[in-house]
Amino acid sequence: MVGVLVNVFAIIFGSLLGLLLRKGISDRYKNIVMQAIGLSVLVIGIFGAIKTEEIILLVISLVLGGLIGTFLMIEKNLEKLGDSLESKFKNSNAQFSKGFVMASLVYCVGAMAIVGSIEAGVNGNNEVLFTKAILDGVTAVFFTASLGYGVLFSSIPVFIYQGSITVFGIYIKDYLNDSMINEVSAVGSVLILGIGLSMLEIKKVNVGDLLPAVLIPIVYFLLI
Repeated sequence: MVGVLVNVFAIIFGSLLGLLLRKGISDRYKNIVMQAIGLSVLVIGIFGAIKTEEIILLVISLVLGGLIGTFLMIEKNLEKLGDSLESKFKNSNAQFSKGFVMASLVYCVGAMAIVGSIEAGVNGNNEVLFTKAILDGVTAVFFTASLGYGVLFSSIPVFIYQGSITVFGIYIKDYLNDSMINEVSAVGSVLILGIGLSMLEIKKVNVGDLLPAVLIPIVYFLLI
């Protein structure tokens, strides 16, 4: 769990730094930074998604995952959690929930979050998560400067999500193979692509409801 904890603290540190810089950055610069990050997220998602070797599995995973996530109302519950945190801290900023949900999804659904956590659980190798921590810490500065301190609280779902995958990896390490990890990463990359579309306001994608999709390839490979 060392890599997970380092990742969490990097997000917290980056968010605190972003809060310090927030008032000194005009909306004009905040908007261009968000657009730059959105475009980068799109590119990352595209390059990760095209690595799939099981396109039918990718489609089925997204469809089934979306149905499960919609039934569980994951996106809605994430927003409710953001609203709850907002009310507890008496924050009047309407972007609190947006920052919380957006950052949580960006930090959780990427290939590095999934593969890094599995690597940590299976081999005790935290290198991927350490690298992710640096990237997340830097991104948190700009996210927080643009969207406020809702980003700071995204460290909570990151800890729960990556920590759970790390522990899960310990128990299924005998069943893991490269094909499984590749397809899980590809599905996660499609979700990253969805986040990019939402960030650029091209199309609102309910990425939270699609989160269960990353589990479908694991179930598929375990069954076969």
